[in-house]
Amino acid sequence: MRKQIVAGNWKMNKTASETKALLNELLAKVTSETKAEIIVAPTFVNLSLAKEALKGSTIEVAAQNMHQAKNGAYTGEISADMLLDIGIDTVILGHSERRAYFGENDAILADKVNAALAKNLRVIFCFGEELKERKENTHFALVESQLKNALFHLEAAAWKNIVLAYEPVWAIGTGETATPDQAQEMHAFIRKIIAEKYGNDVAQGVTILYGGSVKPDNAKEIFGKEDVDGGLIGGASLNSDDFLAIVNGF
Repeated sequence: MRKQIVAGNWKMNKTASETKALLNELLAKVTSETKAEIIVAPTFVNLSLAKEALKGSTIEVAAQNMHQAKNGAYTGEISADMLLDIGIDTVILGHSERRAYFGENDAILADKVNAALAKNLRVIFCFGEELKERKENTHFALVESQLKNALFHLEAAAWKNIVLAYEPVWAIGTGETATPDQAQEMHAFIRKIIAEKYGNDVAQGVTILYGGSVKPDNAKEIFGKEDVDGGLIGGASLNSDDFLAIVNGF
């Protein structure tokens, strides 16, 4: 059975004191009945704080990004070894905001994935189309190219450390709405092209998260789709009640 995951990407939000407060709220409200793995991804400066606050709990901590180089003159960047040294073993790569605002393309992301996997980090790999591609009906081709260019050079064994996160960027904060059926359609397509390259075992084993504005009122329906294994949550993850309501969508 595929692992079910709900990951909260906090982006550039929450000071140290706010981070600790939100984590304490989550710890107080998570119950043993929670089925999905819960991951939170605070900003870099609060990763150590988060690891300490969550010690002994079932909530995991991920980084929002990392650089592909081992070390060197890359001002402001963070390496895989730096993450591992503070106990972080999961990293989000390829988020739509990294692609849009910081110019991360498929080639850069392939290097980042390689660097992360070389250190045995688990990668939550993000990808997805903008509104332009959706309206031009080129969204399937774009998603296929993003996956093939950044991930399809990997050996099949490497996929045990890959979690996919499909982001329909056009449905995030635009007023446009993606339906649960649209999510399922794309997730099934993703699984199909992975199966064509790596076989059905790899395709059926990989967890695919949905990152298109999952909310407490639609989480159950979205997570009920056959090929949707959880969510990558943005704004709603900054509120403990909303985030756990999404988690309990399972």
